[in-house]
Amino acid sequence: MVKMFGRRARREGNDPGVDEAAARAAYLEEHPDVVHADLEQMDAATREMYRNAREAAVDAREERAKTPPREFVVRAPFQVGFTVTLGVLVAMLFGGIVGQLSTIIMYVVAALFVALGLDPVVRAFERRGLSRPLGIAVVFGGFVLVIGTLLAIIIPMISNQVALLVQSAPRLFREITGQGWFGDLQRNFGEYVDLDGLLKTGQDLVSNPGNWAQVAGGVWQAGIGIANGLTAGLIVLILSLYFLASLRSIKRAFYSLVPNSGRAKVMDITEQVTKSVGGYVNGMVILALTNAVLGFVMMSIVGVPFAGLVAVGVFFLALIPLIGSVLATVLVGVVSLFQSPVVAIIAVGYYLIYMQVESYLLTPRIMNRAVSVPGALVVIGALAGGTLLGLLGALIAIPVTAAVLMVIRQVWVPRQEQR
Repeated sequence: MVKMFGRRARREGNDPGVDEAAARAAYLEEHPDVVHADLEQMDAATREMYRNAREAAVDAREERAKTPPREFVVRAPFQVGFTVTLGVLVAMLFGGIVGQLSTIIMYVVAALFVALGLDPVVRAFERRGLSRPLGIAVVFGGFVLVIGTLLAIIIPMISNQVALLVQSAPRLFREITGQGWFGDLQRNFGEYVDLDGLLKTGQDLVSNPGNWAQVAGGVWQAGIGIANGLTAGLIVLILSLYFLASLRSIKRAFYSLVPNSGRAKVMDITEQVTKSVGGYVNGMVILALTNAVLGFVMMSIVGVPFAGLVAVGVFFLALIPLIGSVLATVLVGVVSLFQSPVVAIIAVGYYLIYMQVESYLLTPRIMNRAVSVPGALVVIGALAGGTLLGLLGALIAIPVTAAVLMVIRQVWVPRQEQR
């Protein structure tokens, strides 16, 4: 396309450089993969900044078309080498600082994800005529109320069921050894695996409170860990409120750091990324809550032991992308074996059916294509995120991978197709 415009310009006697630049600009703007930011989703100040950036981008393209390209010539090799070496040292220093501040960075990332997840709800209130500060107060107040109510319900239930688990563990382990399926396993695989020894180890671990304290690193260390967890939750909650209240000003400050001629493209990508991340966070929480609630109903009906405690574990496992539902199925199946093999088969069968319903019915409707990532990249991204940042890295792997793919699809691919 660009060469065609250039030949036509030469035939008409016009400046081919300017026309070729115009052709390139038109091609990039009209490429099917390029998606521009939605002006309706911006506030007035951001909308004005975006329009000015679009005009500045057009002016910059025209100026570049009139200016001949400059050749890259190294006139001071020692100076260039010194500058490169200094840059490497600064990068190493920056990497060390990031390593030292990894905990704070995780707090910031978690709070930012919470804020991006709540922002679509705030915008929905704004569209209904509510001011943004009042909408933030309603949404964040409701969020804190829901979290507090859930904790008030879950914490006593967990403490009661943990105490019940410790008390009834010896009986459960004795009963499981008397079941027929365990005898079959013992006869077929007893010479390879000491099943009685494994059960005895599990019984000692669960029934002896001293082992619980030892696993947790001692009562004092466990208390410190709980206090640190509560402190981290409070920090994330406060940061989430700050990010939610100043999200638009933070994005404008970020945009102002980019040169005006390239600011429009950065705003296009950033607005799409923040919108998709918000939709992804909301979708994952709704799916995990649906999984836990329906699983709790099923476990209560069929008689799975400690259904409430297991449902809490299912909720947190379901937040993990790709393998969360599989891990939740394994958890429910193992706990159900303490009741009977029939209950375990029913529970696992239910979750196998539920995973199909979730994949083909619930996920497309709830997620609403917030992110679109190929399955292989989901696996790679989740593994890389989990290796770098643990559970938080696995949770944010999909939206980060989607953001990278968005940049490649809308910036790099159109430019490559021009050549």
